Amino acid sequence: MLAYIVRRIGYGALILLGVNLATFFLFFSVNTPDDMARLNLGGKRVTQAAIEKWKAERGYDKPLYYNAAAPGAGALRDTIFYERSVSLFALDFGRADSESSGDIGHEVGTRMAVSLQLALPLFVLQVFASTAFALLLVMFRRTRLDFWGVVACVTMLSISSLFYIIVGQYLFSRVMRLAPISGYAPGLDAAKFLVLPIALSLLARLGGEARLYRAMFLEEMSKDYVRTARAKGLAEPVVLARHVLRNALIPIITSAGSYLPYVFLGSLVFESFFGLPGLGAYVIEAIGKQDFAIVRTMVFLGSLLYIATFILIDIAYTWVDPRVRLA
Repeated sequence: MLAYIVRRIGYGALILLGVNLATFFLFFSVNTPDDMARLNLGGKRVTQAAIEKWKAERGYDKPLYYNAAAPGAGALRDTIFYERSVSLFALDFGRADSESSGDIGHEVGTRMAVSLQLALPLFVLQVFASTAFALLLVMFRRTRLDFWGVVACVTMLSISSLFYIIVGQYLFSRVMRLAPISGYAPGLDAAKFLVLPIALSLLARLGGEARLYRAMFLEEMSKDYVRTARAKGLAEPVVLARHVLRNALIPIITSAGSYLPYVFLGSLVFESFFGLPGLGAYVIEAIGKQDFAIVRTMVFLGSLLYIATFILIDIAYTWVDPRVRLA
């Protein structure tokens, strides 16, 4: 297994390098540092002196790939490419392009804590709620409960998450006044601001996840080992929990694990609508300000998290199913 993990990490490093190079090339071929300066300083009516000052403050006054004026290794290190692209591999994100954003690394660390407070409990609740609901529908398959449960799932997954947000804020915040409509407070006071977005996000994702898990469970129930378990006299709840659920865990881990990067990167829609200062809102603000340094950093972090997540998913397969061997 160790050789497999090392090989996957090597593949992941090559993928991350390719994503980093492609992102840098696209950003700096579409927009030159002068264009970035004009966008951040207010458009076309900007003096060249102001542009040069803006570039010097952020290190964009240096050559793009090779600095012939720098001695030795400085010819490669004293460049925009090294400071804005290579440095990402050391998790040195540098300074944001806009005036008010400051150090990107500090903002990422601070805002990731807020995103985790929202997404981590949501991830755990989502897995348990979707799995339990799907098992309930399978246990009462071909009954009215199963029929109307599937109808409810299709209805929930057909509705946009924006509908849940708008209706939930109006109903639970304005009418019933059970939770704040938006905002955030540090410490234990954060709970009252997070309850509503977690509940609405859980409801928005429940239909699609439960319907997917139900299909997985029904496929497993047609296997020979399930019929053998029933023939031995095992009760239906025991068959579902001990045999069907366990053998369906691999696709469930794959589906749930693909959501893990969002746990760290935050939800763009929910953080923006509920005024939560997480990474999702940070990306929205950066796009609005056309702050390409922040966008490049978040693309890099997203790629890194996806690669790490799918390596962890492969390792989890061996824990769920002893027949799986990584080689």
